[in-house]
Amino acid sequence: MAMAAPPFLATLLVLAVLALHIGNAHAQTPVFACDASNATVAGYGFCNRKASASARAKDLTSRLTLAEKVGFLVNKQAALPRLGIPAYEWWSEALHGVSYVGPGTHFSPLVPGATSFPQPILTAASFNASLFRAIGEVVSTEARAMHNVGLAGLTFWSPNINIFRDPRWGRGQETPGEDPLLASKYAVGYVRGLQDAGAGNATDGALKVAACCKHYTAYDVDNWKGVERYTFDAKVSQQDLDDTFQPPFKSCVLDGNVASVMCSYNKVNGKPTCADKDLLSGVIRGDWNLNGYIVSDCDSVDVLYTQQHYTKTPEEAAAITIKSGLDLNCGNFLAEHTVAAVQAGELSEEDVDRAITNNFIMLMRVGFFDGDPRELAFGGLGPSDVCTASNQELARETARQGIVLLKNSGALPLTAKSIKSMAVIGPNANASVTMIGNYEGTPCKYTTPLHGLGANVDTVYQPGCSDVGCSGNSLQLSTAVAAAAKADVTVLVVGADQTIERESLDRTSLLLPGQQTQLISAVANASSGPVILVVMSGGPFDISFAKASDKISAILWVGYPGEAGGAALADILFGKYNPSGRLPVTWYPASFADTVAMTDMRMRPDTSTGYPGRTYRFYTGETVFAFGDGLSYTTMSHSLVSAPPSEVSVQLAEDHPCRSEECASVEAAGDHCEGLAYDVHLRVSNEGAMAGAHTVLLFSSPPSVHGAPAKHLLGFEKVSLAPGEAGTVAFRVDVCRDLSVVDELGQRKVALGGHTLHVGDLKHAINLRV
Repeated sequence: MAMAAPPFLATLLVLAVLALHIGNAHAQTPVFACDASNATVAGYGFCNRKASASARAKDLTSRLTLAEKVGFLVNKQAALPRLGIPAYEWWSEALHGVSYVGPGTHFSPLVPGATSFPQPILTAASFNASLFRAIGEVVSTEARAMHNVGLAGLTFWSPNINIFRDPRWGRGQETPGEDPLLASKYAVGYVRGLQDAGAGNATDGALKVAACCKHYTAYDVDNWKGVERYTFDAKVSQQDLDDTFQPPFKSCVLDGNVASVMCSYNKVNGKPTCADKDLLSGVIRGDWNLNGYIVSDCDSVDVLYTQQHYTKTPEEAAAITIKSGLDLNCGNFLAEHTVAAVQAGELSEEDVDRAITNNFIMLMRVGFFDGDPRELAFGGLGPSDVCTASNQELARETARQGIVLLKNSGALPLTAKSIKSMAVIGPNANASVTMIGNYEGTPCKYTTPLHGLGANVDTVYQPGCSDVGCSGNSLQLSTAVAAAAKADVTVLVVGADQTIERESLDRTSLLLPGQQTQLISAVANASSGPVILVVMSGGPFDISFAKASDKISAILWVGYPGEAGGAALADILFGKYNPSGRLPVTWYPASFADTVAMTDMRMRPDTSTGYPGRTYRFYTGETVFAFGDGLSYTTMSHSLVSAPPSEVSVQLAEDHPCRSEECASVEAAGDHCEGLAYDVHLRVSNEGAMAGAHTVLLFSSPPSVHGAPAKHLLGFEKVSLAPGEAGTVAFRVDVCRDLSVVDELGQRKVALGGHTLHVGDLKHAINLRV
């Protein structure tokens, strides 16, 4: 007797059949492609699983008419019953958990929610590459489980790896921060976690799900003082492009082997990125050899025609994007105008074939054309694999590792037994939806700050403001002040939410919204015990007043900490977990927003005009808090065990011009780079009384040539130590990779002269010479 299908797979078939009848009662729409029970379909070459993905894609393309082909250029792929191909929606999202933002993903009573991790900006603050990958593995497992019951696709347009260049950017919360190396490590870890099909499943490039690194490139202005991303032209030097904006995408393709790259809305130096052949075919497909497809941001092909007026006709827009290297259009523009473009002679059918072949190969790699999902890898996953206890614990652990302690005058950690009452105050004190940020899904559950703290001590809650906007009308000072005056400890949870910073909304000020500063000051002045200030936000704020105040004992930044944010905050405040997060962005003074235009894309300072530069690598002004700042409840010390020699000679070829003339730098490639790699071993000791993890950041300060950064991050590691315990952290420093800088033409060069490696106050000098 045949075994019954598991309930969730039975549901998959029911959902598919329902969709069939609801969509078109007369159509013979297949449930899945290459159904082995259909002899005609099973005999097609594109259904032959023993053939290569490229051969299968070529066979499928050869069977299509031009009118059918253009339907495979857009995200909402219609069914093609004559070839047994069901409809497919390419657009699903998984920025920090399976999301309902893309139309390819839904929640239902069968799977009512998925694990919601912290926004990437907080996850990045953990500086833990293994954690980045672990999150991706959980998210892809939950995505596959939802796919198996008809609730999600197999192609996820995540992660966002743009550089958080300006503190006002509304989407900075979605990114791994301002440093190119950190963003690169995050991209590679998360993408590998999403895509890795595991041992035995990696034949012909098989993927668990297909990831996408976005938004390519130099994209970080959404809507600032009337300047919108749809028409913004980012003026970027070749040096800044290759030094700052491109490295995360390069790593994502070369090291992460990502399935897709998404081109952005904006123009770069006058050209829309989705119509820039040099950036798409030249760099992504050519220099980096992308093994995947290139997709447009949603409606950006339409935008370059209707809003940017880059082409005179829609047919020209269709032609220039496809010929530039675009494979898939989020939107319907290419489905509507590509046939006419071919008929007008502006585009060849072979160009269309190339694009859809890339798309078909990707669908082959995720198993879309492999028949019954019950017979495939991951076919056994279902609802019970979503929101598991271990997945939810990982969300809590991620928040704990990311939360940054910025000030502590000795009040933390708190001792629950000594606290009879705690006042929990602020517009984010009982935040739930706010904690998960944007591109969110329905979480498994919420633990708000109020609930997390209340699980440890008795609390009195006063919002202080009815919302984070904290206008004069919503300010509720008297009740908040009264609560603080009576409490043993006061925890203020303030900051932002999606009404303050989000996609299509950049900030114009770096001050806390509305009357939040007045609320904090009044509560702090009235408090009879320690005041703990907690800032929940994606971007930084100027909170200099709180940093300097004797009335505020401690400050923490918690990002948007995900579904378990309140529990993680309580774990840290009560000393169940020792904070180890470090800031992944610079916190600028409010004057920065008053004097520096967000649209100025220059990274390097300009002393002639007083322009201060961007990010910790180049910024020359004062900071409220610096990139990498973060305190612990214990004391960690560093000592050098082994390091590169103080003098390193670069052995150039006999005919190299720099052997006979003075050079500031030499090429960071070639035979002279061979063997120029050294180990740096650091001994890290926990000299305090509390166990904890410690984030080790290794920086290098190069010579002042080619507009080099003041310092840049070479590597980071996390080490956990018990009180009195010591451990060794190792870094491999490759001279041509790690001690090089990008010159004015965008070429990577090894700077000759004195370099300084440093970790905290520990420094080691290296002199590079020929």
